[in-house]
Amino acid sequence: MKAGLLIIDMQESIVRKQMDQKAIDHACEYINHVANVLRSNDHAVVHVQDVEGMEGAEPELYRVIPEIDVDEKDMTITKESSNAFWQTGLEQSLKNQGIELLIIAGFAAEECVLFTYNGAAERGFRPVMLQNGILSTHTEAVSSTYRDRNVISYPVVDYLIR
Repeated sequence: MKAGLLIIDMQESIVRKQMDQKAIDHACEYINHVANVLRSNDHAVVHVQDVEGMEGAEPELYRVIPEIDVDEKDMTITKESSNAFWQTGLEQSLKNQGIELLIIAGFAAEECVLFTYNGAAERGFRPVMLQNGILSTHTEAVSSTYRDRNVISYPVVDYLIR
């Protein structure tokens, strides 16, 4: 089974303005661990960046936050809607790599993370939320996401992938 990690909207202009540093650091610790496990076992890591309304904006505003480890082998997809699959090449790219299991992490649980999770399921992937790897300004959104969706913890990723 081939797996991929989608890291959604972990960008300066999005996360930094809305989340406190402690929450960012906590989520990034889990995201980076899983990303490193996947990379070291030849699985995919994809950074999804929201560029809607960014025309003319400073590139630093939509770059990935430095707390997220980015490797030169990682893929980057830009999107202009909440679902990372909508009008992007993400689906085809993942299918070309034979990816079945999609681990989803990032910001925000009730918007882009959720819509991308649903988009993955609609396209035949097996999506799971990374436990402790999603953020939201609404704590109840994170709780309900973990309650209502499939979740994977980093020890399970370690076991399945290594």
